[in-house]
Amino acid sequence: MPYAAVGLLTLGLWVFCLIDIITSPEGGIRHLPKGLWLVIVIFLPTLGGLLWLILGRPVHEGRPQSNTRYGEYDRPGRYVAQDPAADEEFLRGLRERAESQRAEARRQEAERQREVDRRREQGEQI
Repeated sequence: MPYAAVGLLTLGLWVFCLIDIITSPEGGIRHLPKGLWLVIVIFLPTLGGLLWLILGRPVHEGRPQSNTRYGEYDRPGRYVAQDPAADEEFLRGLRERAESQRAEARRQEAERQREVDRRREQGEQI
């Protein structure tokens, strides 16, 4: 019976560490690359899991929590526009595209409403 408990604890540690490695951000993992930690934990379940928890797991204490809803904006090395004119041109293009989509949606809604009104005038079921 004690061997079964040790086996279950080892299996639980192994699964926890695998999931933790996979879901951890690459930039926060310490000492070794993510892929190497996966190999270590897969081939050395107990020792690899303990090593991951002690040496490799990202440290979350002291790190400022993000106020944004989208984590991709918190990545280190994120692309930042270097040319304000190019950035303005890109944003202008986005605004024009959004406005044309809104105009098309308004046109389609007006067309649907005219069809509903026409059917009501003819006494059809809607």
